[in-house]
Amino acid sequence: MRQRGFTLVEVLVALAIVAVGMAAVLGALTSSANTASYLHDKTLAQWVALNQIATVRLQLQAQQLPAEGTTTGDMEYAGRNWHWRQDVTQSQVKGIDRIDVKVRPKEVNGGEDDSWYSTMSGIVGNALTMPNGSTPAWGNTGLPNGQQNPNNQLGGTPAPNPGTTNQLGAPNPGTNIPAPPGNTGGLNPGPTGPGGNPVGPNPGPIGPGGGIN
Repeated sequence: MRQRGFTLVEVLVALAIVAVGMAAVLGALTSSANTASYLHDKTLAQWVALNQIATVRLQLQAQQLPAEGTTTGDMEYAGRNWHWRQDVTQSQVKGIDRIDVKVRPKEVNGGEDDSWYSTMSGIVGNALTMPNGSTPAWGNTGLPNGQQNPNNQLGGTPAPNPGTTNQLGAPNPGTNIPAPPGNTGGLNPGPTGPGGNPVGPNPGPIGPGGGIN
């Protein structure tokens, strides 16, 4: 009996299914590669924008503000050329300006309001407090004339001395409380037993007179 093989139609259908599957796989791989490349360029664009903001701050003199308006320029970073746009506007706080920097690769064509890979913002102004080099005395809070507190460096109520009763009324380690005569089992005397000896929480041996020590 002759074995029946695949017909031409069956082979063509199988090839079509394989082609569709391969096209989907290649499309997914291409999309993933494009996404990774875009994220790489976006990260570099963020660094370029931050560098531009830092450059503006470093070029200013003391108590000087940058000129308000829009400026553009190109720079080379990480082996590529980048195009940036800088907008300096006055904020709602007097003496503080806002800097918005937009960056994209130079070879990317686009308008002034689109196709930017990253937009970073910063502030600069002459209304900020300058450091004076002093160190706050955090451990002298509440003490007059900068006096030191030997018991509590963070201020407040001094810590109790060793051997005294703390805030909860419990004795500190090292305090000895003598037991009353005839009671060796507890700190407080219990009820009086036969013979006139008080009975403690932990009864001891029977003493003279029939009482419990």
